[in-house]
Amino acid sequence: MALSTLDARTALILIDLQKGTAAISGAPHSMPDIIARAAELADAFRAHRLPVILVRVSGAPDGSDFAQGRTDAPRRTGGTRPEGWDVIVDELAGHAEDLIVTKRNVGAFYGTDLELHLRRRGITQLVLAGVATSMGVESTVRAAHDHGYHVTLATDATTDMDEAVHRHSVDRVLPRFAETGSTAEILELLDKTR
Repeated sequence: MALSTLDARTALILIDLQKGTAAISGAPHSMPDIIARAAELADAFRAHRLPVILVRVSGAPDGSDFAQGRTDAPRRTGGTRPEGWDVIVDELAGHAEDLIVTKRNVGAFYGTDLELHLRRRGITQLVLAGVATSMGVESTVRAAHDHGYHVTLATDATTDMDEAVHRHSVDRVLPRFAETGSTAEILELLDKTR
């Protein structure tokens, strides 16, 4: 266990757990498992009166409001997304005290009001989970670290589309920017420090 502590002002940030991502085949963890663990974390944070922030990705169907830099990977262009693709999954929705942040880029900081919400609440530490490990989660972890937050990654509450990519992020990249631990370890530490 690499976790050391949770600060008194810790927030939970759940990345892209919305209806459009709930249908992907997660690896190594299934989306139903990720959503169940995220809901367990969210319930515990709410019980301890700590902020829960639900980040969703949304945008124009043609991708015109997403980052436009050239990449080797093909971009999604045109087409119509299914109705409600950017709606938070039912298992996490419906809590008036939760904050919802809408992003139009990979990470949750750039171009959003996430930093403002965190600073206004005096948050010093973030616990992150969601999808995809190597994209939205990793980008947000890196930015959180750059912004000076203590960061914890719930390793079994994140998943990707490719297990090898997930493992690379969790085992090699993200420990440089965050502490890591399982959902159970985070919940145990949360109960001990509150």
